[in-house]
Amino acid sequence: MPNADTPTLLFNAHLATIGERTAAALQACKFDGLILHAGEAIEIFLDDHNYPFKAHAPFRWWAPLLDAPGSMVVVRPGHPPRLLFRVETDFWYQPATLPARGWPESFEVVTVHSAEEVRAALPADLSRFAWIGDPAPSLSTLAPGAINPAELMRRLDHARGRKTPYEIACLREANRIGARGHRAAETCFRSGGSEYEIHQAFATACGQREHELPYNAIVALNEAAAVLHYQVLRRDRPAPPRSLLLDAGASYAGYGSDITRTWSHSDPDFAALVGEMDALQRGLCAMAAPGVDWRDIHLSAVERIATLLRDAGVIRCGVEESLDNGVARLFFPHGIGHMLGLQVHDVGGFMEDESGTTSLPRPRQDPALRLTRLLEPGFVVTMEPGLYFIEARLAPARSGPLAAHIDWARVAALQPFGGIRIEDDLAITAEGCDNLTREAFSLS
Repeated sequence: MPNADTPTLLFNAHLATIGERTAAALQACKFDGLILHAGEAIEIFLDDHNYPFKAHAPFRWWAPLLDAPGSMVVVRPGHPPRLLFRVETDFWYQPATLPARGWPESFEVVTVHSAEEVRAALPADLSRFAWIGDPAPSLSTLAPGAINPAELMRRLDHARGRKTPYEIACLREANRIGARGHRAAETCFRSGGSEYEIHQAFATACGQREHELPYNAIVALNEAAAVLHYQVLRRDRPAPPRSLLLDAGASYAGYGSDITRTWSHSDPDFAALVGEMDALQRGLCAMAAPGVDWRDIHLSAVERIATLLRDAGVIRCGVEESLDNGVARLFFPHGIGHMLGLQVHDVGGFMEDESGTTSLPRPRQDPALRLTRLLEPGFVVTMEPGLYFIEARLAPARSGPLAAHIDWARVAALQPFGGIRIEDDLAITAEGCDNLTREAFSLS
């Protein structure tokens, strides 16, 4: 963001764009307006405090207000958006505050302290308004015309797929912060840190508390990297440290980066394999451009990973045979990426049009894909091919028909390293794509 005025200018243009998209969706669904609820703090069962609060994504699309439960954005085409800023009168907690300048200036802000004040700040007749969010206790008195109507939700989800320049700027900044965290995590890993210590180094370098991160970081040392969504932060330091797979992102204004890197501690053979995967991933990034079928990039990823497995001596059959008999997919069981934005797995990944048509199916052999669309300018997607040595998948193959196609001694040598995943965030442009993650690492 080049100067102090740029964020505000981008945000105003963002509001204008999503206002047009929302107005078209409301007209198509015959609603006069929209109430976007931030959500409420949820109390832990049989306890006296709450789970960490996270504002709903449709609300954050309009207002980067992350810590004010009960707040709302009221959208009526032809009127400025109204922010009902909920402030609790409470001496236990610090009330939320709004910035003195910047994005709040684009709203008609009404500070509310009670359900009665909320109702007074809303239009008198809500029968042609749609409510988006969890059913709140006050809904019975508000009586909106519909709650999360399916057709309207589909149209809004589809509209969120094409990011505005403001959103891409936020995602670029989230990548810059995340890359800084990855640098610190690598340093901690190379000094012998535990998973917990590496995580703390990452969060500290990002300047974010754990609940502010867009998702729970995957900090996997050694064989733990074979667990795709590994959730443990072990305190002990493994001896010897062999590898680190870090899947961790940072947040900015409600948008999150999603970055994965894999490092070898000191083994040159595994380091070379990581380098081959990095080159493979860069080649896949180069394929991302408008009009390209995401499924074709995925199938290319499977073929390239099969070639790498053959060249590395892991599989003994040819590439075509490994694709036909399924042996390559034993080592790569997930899709190559997903939409990214206000949510890590952002909405709209299967929508061919605003009505929610899903005529582009997942490939038969790859049911885990989270994206099947033709790429468009404005999309932001992750590119994350992986190669893993997962015992739960390999154990059945040891005694099955695929056993003869695998060099089990080579697998045994690589299993202690767990696996490799390289992930970047790509903003699709009219000419191709901008790699937000590689750009961020070049600056960090």
